[in-house]
Amino acid sequence: MFEFLGTFLWLAVTGVTTIGGYVMMKKFVRERLRFVDGVQRRGVPLLAGLAAGAVALPIAALPIFTTFTAVLFGIGIGTGVAAGRREIKRLPSP
Repeated sequence: MFEFLGTFLWLAVTGVTTIGGYVMMKKFVRERLRFVDGVQRRGVPLLAGLAAGAVALPIAALPIFTTFTAVLFGIGIGTGVAAGRREIKRLPSP
């Protein structure tokens, strides 16, 4: 019973951090970094994902936040940056 609750809690935390990181980063890039030319460079999503994963990795010492969660958080951040970049290109210029 408690093992099921622990697994469910881990899945919930992992899902929330991954999806939340993606959604928040996509919105941030679209709204705040719209006029920043550096965000349009090719390696920016990879760099953002690696940086986010590296920042989240020390938190992996907690029992619920594992290394896998930190890696998925980095992937969510990187894909959010990439999606935000694509949306910037589709927006009409002012």
